[in-house]
Amino acid sequence: MKKYLVYLIVCLAVFSGCSKPSRVEQYRSEKHVRDSVSLVEQQRSLAYYESQLDSLMPVADSLVALFQYEKNEKYQDHGNYAQTTPSGLRILVRDDGKELLLYRAGKRVEAGDIKISGKDQELYDRAVHMQIIIRDIKELEKRIARTSLEIQKYEKRLHKPAEP
Repeated sequence: MKKYLVYLIVCLAVFSGCSKPSRVEQYRSEKHVRDSVSLVEQQRSLAYYESQLDSLMPVADSLVALFQYEKNEKYQDHGNYAQTTPSGLRILVRDDGKELLLYRAGKRVEAGDIKISGKDQELYDRAVHMQIIIRDIKELEKRIARTSLEIQKYEKRLHKPAEP
């Protein structure tokens, strides 16, 4: 009787193992689902970033029109958007958005060291706004590039032929 019971248990284990997918197949299936979900998430993120960029570009274009672009190709890697206020304060915003520089009488000054008021304050606020917009655009461009690479990675994984 014991031999019969052991035989029955072994047969059930063998037959039940045949009907289930192997762990490798199950893992591949789960990985395919995860990659599919990640692909959809990345595509949604890309659409969001592109819509944000599209909404910022008109603002940036309107601000850029108010500044003069200066760059010496021979000596500078980055140019500056420049504006001079009625009181002689010169405001420069680097074209990558990393710096906002102030000059008075040819000398660099810090915003906290001088009194800015009236029209100067308005132009200074515009320059700060432009710096923020430029930074946001640069960050969105980086995110779009990274997300596009992630989409390519997931598309490549999902369309890879199955291994035998």
